[in-house]
Amino acid sequence: MTSLPYTTQRALLQRLFDAAVGAADPLKVLPLHFPAPPRGRLIVLAAGKAAGAAALAAERHYLSSFGLEPERLTGLAVTRHGHGRPTRRIAVVEAGHPFPDAAGLAATEETLRLAQSAEADDLVLVLLSGGGSANWVAPSPPVTLDEKQAVTRALLRSGASIGEINAVRKHLSRIKGGRLAVAVRPAPLVTLAISDVPRDDPSVIASGPTVPDRTTLGDARGILERYGIEPPPAVAAALRDFDSETPKPGHPAFSTASYRIVARPADALAAAAAEARAAGFEVVSLGLVDGEARAVAADHAAQVRALQAAGARAVLLSGGELTVTVSGNGQGGPNQEYVLALAAALEGVDGFCALAADTDGADGGSGAPDDPAGAFCDATTLQRGAALGLDPASFLARNDARQFFGRIGDLLVTGPTFTNVNDIRAVVIDSLPTGSLHP
Repeated sequence: MTSLPYTTQRALLQRLFDAAVGAADPLKVLPLHFPAPPRGRLIVLAAGKAAGAAALAAERHYLSSFGLEPERLTGLAVTRHGHGRPTRRIAVVEAGHPFPDAAGLAATEETLRLAQSAEADDLVLVLLSGGGSANWVAPSPPVTLDEKQAVTRALLRSGASIGEINAVRKHLSRIKGGRLAVAVRPAPLVTLAISDVPRDDPSVIASGPTVPDRTTLGDARGILERYGIEPPPAVAAALRDFDSETPKPGHPAFSTASYRIVARPADALAAAAAEARAAGFEVVSLGLVDGEARAVAADHAAQVRALQAAGARAVLLSGGELTVTVSGNGQGGPNQEYVLALAAALEGVDGFCALAADTDGADGGSGAPDDPAGAFCDATTLQRGAALGLDPASFLARNDARQFFGRIGDLLVTGPTFTNVNDIRAVVIDSLPTGSLHP
């Protein structure tokens, strides 16, 4: 079979990414799970990168399809800047991510007010997605927003996992770690979630605002100690205060609550795999992978070499979320760092093309809507960089993959996708004669 040129391989990688995103489109997946409306009000509370689209899906379902009286529907969705959607009854607020901001703080206070207004005949419908931890921010006094931001920033730079970061956030919050469920009582509570975490743990998705929390104050203190993070005095005091402990399994707030995950990272991976098979490729799926971006890239490079040696025509596919221990002051998230490390590890190897990107449309960055989703690489990446005097090792050393790929035109910029099921990484292995270049 004739090998595909690099331009065609990139088009395939784009289709794999689009299929992964489509598998978690809130407008498609949520209506299958919406509950019947209550006798009283339907209060919709949404948070995360999919929150705007989720609110729009709820309005279309209940107002347009079901015919619910508009005055019985209310709510508030808080999403990342640039991820809002036009709605009629459910207000949408754009707020900071990954670092909380004043807009998120004010919107979370209003979210808690709406939750506390719920009565027994009402139904509170919570729509969660990745990013909700930053969008719903309500620091526990005396912790200030600035102090909580400082701790979040230090954890993100430390290489801590999302589960570890959220364990700390929960114990500094009035909404996370099951506290929203406590606020909703006595109204019934239904949560529908789009998972962005490995193993789809409800207590990790958006820091588990509607489910019991199994982490403890001791866990939170231990995480900060493990990564050498010295917290501000108010944070240290809060993490020693028993009143900061989160509600645990068996708390009565969870007796009238239900929870369902409607889309998972595994669903996105399966959709991408189906697209690759339809294009005639064998799929080697590694499932959901975590770890340091550079270490994972080195492992994947070894697997690419092995598959090429075996004469495979395959797509090496993985999902999950990687981490970066930041030592430099450059730009670029874990996907871009992975791709640059992969290109360096495959120097001299022909016949491959790779993409790693975040399904929300933003890989690290400043929080702007036009942040890159990720990056491409192939056998010409290092050559094209060298022609411009770019040394990949120096860019990796300062965590500046975005600048490298921006200079050679290999960034993937999608804009907001209005969902989030974590990252997708794909390497097309389709051997070409040595020296073959794409235009």
